[in-house]
Amino acid sequence: MDLRETELPGIGRKYSLVTRSGEKLVIVVHNDERRDIFHLDPDEPDDMLSMVTLDDEEARVVSAIIAGITYKPKFLENQEIALDSLIIEWLRLEPLSKCVGKRIGELDIRRTTGATILAVVEKDKTKHINPGAEYVFTAGLTLVVAGERKQLNQLKTLLLNGTL
Repeated sequence: MDLRETELPGIGRKYSLVTRSGEKLVIVVHNDERRDIFHLDPDEPDDMLSMVTLDDEEARVVSAIIAGITYKPKFLENQEIALDSLIIEWLRLEPLSKCVGKRIGELDIRRTTGATILAVVEKDKTKHINPGAEYVFTAGLTLVVAGERKQLNQLKTLLLNGTL
C-alpha cells in the first residue's frame, strides 16, 4: 500500500492511496469538512472512474463501517488458526502478486518454503481441496495454507514476488 499526503493551501489536505490490488484513490478533506473521494483508473491516472462527496457526518459513518466498528465479518480473508507451532491461514491473492498466472509446481512451494496449500477457493466460490502442481494461480482467489510462522512468511514472500 502506498499512501501520500499533500497540503492543499486554502482547500484542505489531499491523500493519495494505491492499494495492494492496484486501485488508486484520492481523498480530499476540505477545510469546510466536506470529503471528496475519487476512484482513478489505474492504467490512466488522469481518468476518473467515479467520485463521491460526503459531508462530515456521512464521512464518519462510512469510516466506522470501513473500519469494522459497526460490523466485523465472521470470515476474514486473512484468518489464522494456531495449533501449537502449526498455523493454518487464509490468504487472498492480490492482482499485483507475481505468482498470478504461475502453476503451484512451477513455484515449487512445498520444497521452497515448507508450507502446504490445503485448499483454494476461487472468486466464484469454486473449491479445490489439495490442489495439484498443475493448478494455476489467479488474482482474487483465497488460499488455505498450513505451516509454521517462518514457512508462511516465506510463502507470502514467494506469492507476492514470484521468488524468494
